[in-house]
Amino acid sequence: MPPVVVYSKSWCPYCKAAKALLTRKGIPFEEIDVDGKPDLQEAMSLRANGRRTVPQIFIGDTHVGGSDDLHDLEAAGGLDKLLAA
Repeated sequence: MPPVVVYSKSWCPYCKAAKALLTRKGIPFEEIDVDGKPDLQEAMSLRANGRRTVPQIFIGDTHVGGSDDLHDLEAAGGLDKLLAA
C-alpha cells in the first residue's frame, strides 16, 4: 500500500471528515498539521499545485485533493484501487 499523507489543521471539519473516512477503512496515514506553520503550509501548497486549503491528501505520488475529492473517489470505487496500486 502506498503511503497516505494528509495535510491538515486541527480545527478543520473537512480534515476531520477525511481522516474519519481513512480511519473507518483502516487505512494508516501520516498527518502533517500545517496550522501556524508557514513553512509546512508552503511545502503543502507546492506539492498540491498551488492549492492552499486543507486538507490536501496524497496517496503515494498521487494528489487526491481535499475531503470532497477523497469522498468522491471512495464513492466511485477508486480509493481501494489507488491504494492497491
